[in-house]
Amino acid sequence: MSELLIKNARIALTMDDARSELKGADILIRNGEIVDLGQGLITKGRTINAEGCVVTPGLVNTHHHLYQTLTRAVPGGQDALLFGWLQTLYPIWSRFGPEEMFTSAQVGLAELALSGCTMTSDHLYLFPNGSTLDDTIAAAAEVGLRFHPTRGAMSIGESDGGLPPDTLVEAEYAILEDSIRVVDRFHDPRPEAMVRVGLAPCSPFSVSRELMRDAALLARDKGVMLHTHLAENDEDIAYSLEKFGCRPGQYAEDLGWVGDDVWHAHCVKLDGAEIDLFARTRTGVAHCPCSNCRLGSGIAPVRAMRDAGVPVGLGVDGSASNDAGNLIGEARQAMLLQRVARGADAMSAREALEIATRGGAQVLGRGSECGQLRKGYRADIAIWDVTGVESAGSWDPAALLLAGPTRVRDLIVEGRDVIRDGQFANFDLAAAVAKQNRLAQKLAERS
Repeated sequence: MSELLIKNARIALTMDDARSELKGADILIRNGEIVDLGQGLITKGRTINAEGCVVTPGLVNTHHHLYQTLTRAVPGGQDALLFGWLQTLYPIWSRFGPEEMFTSAQVGLAELALSGCTMTSDHLYLFPNGSTLDDTIAAAAEVGLRFHPTRGAMSIGESDGGLPPDTLVEAEYAILEDSIRVVDRFHDPRPEAMVRVGLAPCSPFSVSRELMRDAALLARDKGVMLHTHLAENDEDIAYSLEKFGCRPGQYAEDLGWVGDDVWHAHCVKLDGAEIDLFARTRTGVAHCPCSNCRLGSGIAPVRAMRDAGVPVGLGVDGSASNDAGNLIGEARQAMLLQRVARGADAMSAREALEIATRGGAQVLGRGSECGQLRKGYRADIAIWDVTGVESAGSWDPAALLLAGPTRVRDLIVEGRDVIRDGQFANFDLAAAVAKQNRLAQKLAERS
């Protein structure tokens, strides 16, 4: 039996159904599960002193492209809209192989962990030079985060009117075959699962209608979730109207891409009818505010989505379109953008943190297991030291997004230390960063 006690937290933001905030709180963890919360708890195991700290559920990232961590701030793509940005980056990504995929994922996952993230999805939709989803799953195991990789795909290349080079697209039969392989090999449906696999054709404009439909049928046969990009910007809407004769929400509904086993990235341009559709079907949304700003896509109608009952989580998106992977920073940006669009009372710091924790867990189908500090839930926990300069003078340290800090002191996943006193417990970050920089330099020289 493994036991761990978090002791004397200044305040614990539980994100339970009552949104309880516990002062002077202890949290007892046994075999990866939270078994008690209160005061004066004892253990025969190890104790973490959380005096002067705010304790939250681990943050949940619902949309990422981890391979892009290797291509931050690429000249030629820094000031482009989405489609132009993709055309700049695709030739570079076509030179990736398993080593680039693995190392970039390691660094991206480490960056997320330092920002309080305990569980993340990843959308990998290109597999050049022998790369597979297995590369990123191996990276997540080394860093120690709970992982929801999705087997993405592109099948329409330039010669067929698509955006990606033909070298980056796959035959649709091969996509479906490998989707079956990775689900059968890696997907774990248990409550304590560290890896769950989803299916994720890249977007409605990079695969055929038939593949979108077949992926939905396969996912439901296998009991896994579905993910794609949808309604990201004005170009996206115009493409859907021209090619499909309908808006993205209607296209998704026609092909079986709505339901509580589906979540869509971005959804910046959803209209009222599409928001109602997603609310009615419990279709999730991964809101990526920094990327939406960086690419000039617009401000997603998150306030309207939440008010209607659409499940919303946060995503950092790829580090080539953000160009960072700081999830607590993403939560702050989500709060600020809704205030810019709707007024200073449009979203509180606590609501944005709720979206980043229990909201993300719900979107990923883990709402009954993760995203809350609650008896019976998995012990995915972030500990924030509020005794430093970022919080000095703060009257309400629980309003983390208004002051800080933006890095965790300790991060626990499934009851195990990932970060301890600001340093990785079992992962050599310096070595991974050095390798990442060597690989990036090599790519830059070849470009």
